[in-house]
Amino acid sequence: MRDTFVRTLTDLAEKDKNVMLVTGDLGFGVLKNYWETYPEQFINAGIAEQNMTGLAAGMALEGKIVFTYSIGNFPTLRCLEQIRNDAAYHNANVKIVAVGGGFAYGALGMSHHATEDIAIMRALPDVIVLSPGDIIETEAAVKSLYEWEGTGYLRLGRGGGRAVHNGPIDFEIGKAIPILEGSRVAIFSTGEILEEANKAAIELNQLGISTGLYSFPTVKPIDAELIQRVAKEVDLIVTVEEHNILGGFGGAVAEVLAGTFGNRAHFERIGLEDRYSEIVGSQEYLRDSYGMSAYKIVNKISNLVVSGYVIHET
Repeated sequence: MRDTFVRTLTDLAEKDKNVMLVTGDLGFGVLKNYWETYPEQFINAGIAEQNMTGLAAGMALEGKIVFTYSIGNFPTLRCLEQIRNDAAYHNANVKIVAVGGGFAYGALGMSHHATEDIAIMRALPDVIVLSPGDIIETEAAVKSLYEWEGTGYLRLGRGGGRAVHNGPIDFEIGKAIPILEGSRVAIFSTGEILEEANKAAIELNQLGISTGLYSFPTVKPIDAELIQRVAKEVDLIVTVEEHNILGGFGGAVAEVLAGTFGNRAHFERIGLEDRYSEIVGSQEYLRDSYGMSAYKIVNKISNLVVSGYVIHET
């Protein structure tokens, strides 16, 4: 995802001299081609994320389209006041990019785990929140964020990443992307955890549990229309996110379901159970430890269905 972001932004910078990239003294291995090709459209603000954000807001108010870049919580939580007061309040064209959502930097400990960022960023008025699920969604999300007027947040995974989609996608801010159709269960996923959700959906179908899969590269604005429609069609909706279940993607879906009239699907959330990770390890190890691996997703959903706990009334 990170490589896809840099490649896409480099293409945009070639076409638009107002595109600026500001890094918080990170990412040099992947940003090298960008800064060597467009040195006048690149700034290293140093390990000073508050200054980086204030600088970006100032440039944006002078007509630039500014992407700030760092890892984990550093471009969001560390400079939240500046994002709120300098960028969002003025609807400035500042695009905050965080690489390493969830447990991507798992071995570095909880200070580098981004597990509250979606909840915090989506609480800021007029700030859109994009969390693409694979490299194909990432390319489309970067282009859409560039075209969006105002402040936005782009949450990425780490490294090259893999494609879950088999071909072109119909990407639109505020719209979910159907991947699999199912009549019994619907899995809603946001972010790079889509790879685990996809494996789980395929296995559930093989087990005879008809399961649909929907990727939500946009958490805010959320696709309320699709959520409400699917809630009338299936027995169970499960959200999967590499994030705290409180206030994040699952919370956004719950807000929509709370306002849905009539009979609707039972709802469950899979994510970090309102805690900080007390262990370190690879992203795969932490996902499994906290119930987000494909294996754990399959177990939870199949147990709910087989137990008869989930029954959709007609």
